[in-house]
Amino acid sequence: MPSVPFTQEMKKDYTILIPNMSPIHFNVMKRPFELHGYKVVLLENSSHQVIEEGLRYVHNDMCYPALLVIGQMIDAIKSGICDPDKCALVITQTGGGCRASNYYYLLIKALERAGYPQIPVISLNLKGMNKNPGFTITPSMLIQALTGLIYGDMLMLLSHQVRPYEVHKGDTDALIDKWTDYIDSCYRENRHYVGRWLKKNLYQMSDDFAAIPVDRSKKKVKVGVVGEIYLKYAPLGNNNLEVFLEEEDCEVMVPALIGFVLYGFSNGIKDAEYYGRGKAYAWFMQHIGMPFLARYEHLIEKAVTRHKEFVPPATIKELRQYAEGIIDTGCKMGEGWLLTAEMVELIKKGYSNIITAQPFGCLPNHICAKGMIRPLKEKYPESNIVPIDYDSSQSRVNQENRIKLMLAVARERLSNEA
Repeated sequence: MPSVPFTQEMKKDYTILIPNMSPIHFNVMKRPFELHGYKVVLLENSSHQVIEEGLRYVHNDMCYPALLVIGQMIDAIKSGICDPDKCALVITQTGGGCRASNYYYLLIKALERAGYPQIPVISLNLKGMNKNPGFTITPSMLIQALTGLIYGDMLMLLSHQVRPYEVHKGDTDALIDKWTDYIDSCYRENRHYVGRWLKKNLYQMSDDFAAIPVDRSKKKVKVGVVGEIYLKYAPLGNNNLEVFLEEEDCEVMVPALIGFVLYGFSNGIKDAEYYGRGKAYAWFMQHIGMPFLARYEHLIEKAVTRHKEFVPPATIKELRQYAEGIIDTGCKMGEGWLLTAEMVELIKKGYSNIITAQPFGCLPNHICAKGMIRPLKEKYPESNIVPIDYDSSQSRVNQENRIKLMLAVARERLSNEA
């Protein structure tokens, strides 16, 4: 049990602070919390003070995402965004061997050191760990969160493939805002976001992004981004990597977030196969859970491919096939085999210039990203991969210079193809 549980009474008037890992996804997915009676605030504070607060209350040898998330929360509390006696914090907890499983305990310890021991910490997980009587993930919340994840993936994928080519700058971001507001209204009214409406909305999204005036006459360097999940999606974690790449006249591809969710679910099947444990869970996921979720993957694929200029994400089945012969799918620490599979996906889809964003000293990334560069290069000679370490001691200029070297190689190859 947590040291300070989040109770039913707290649910009425407490504000829950949520770190914003992926702005597009989380701005869509926050509404299900509100529909179920929770008052939530997505944290947007991103000044250097966030890092300073993280270093003050988290040991500097801990994973960089933990330092950032905890620093962002404490910085928000100190800035007066909410009453410290009327707020709670949410942090994910994987339950696996990755250091991310310990973020929950690190946050509790940091709050005590910062003078806020009264603030409850809610562990967001699907494994029943560190339960709070005032916070329950219901089936309806799961369904709403799943649809929010799908809408977020769709908006992210399409916006990345349109923004670099738009004739009128700002059209893509305006369309993201329009759809975010519309989906938010659907959640608020609790209708028109699931079932046949989900398909209708995804198809209309595809049509709307395809209708934005673009100029694709000039070929652009196509760059894929993989890595540790927080650093892959969070602008705070990767120093606004996507913005930097688009300013360098690149088209960016970031794999769909649903792939990571399905990767986590599918690992239980491999556990049963290798270790003989969790057989009931494995049977359910193999015969019911994964086939059910696969329908949503195919729905995204069909919606994206309505227009030939758009590239769809790979399904979890395809990703497993991509990993075969390179890395065993029993390698599931952190992002595990998915990281390697996503690099293969990007290469096959034409995004062979790849940045692997990793926390300094992240063992899974060193094995499944850095360690896979050589075998990937041997199998896919066109691959151009650069690992970038992110840490409080790493210079942003040094990171961007390393990326520019990779882009220089990519531009030379692109000019030779012309």
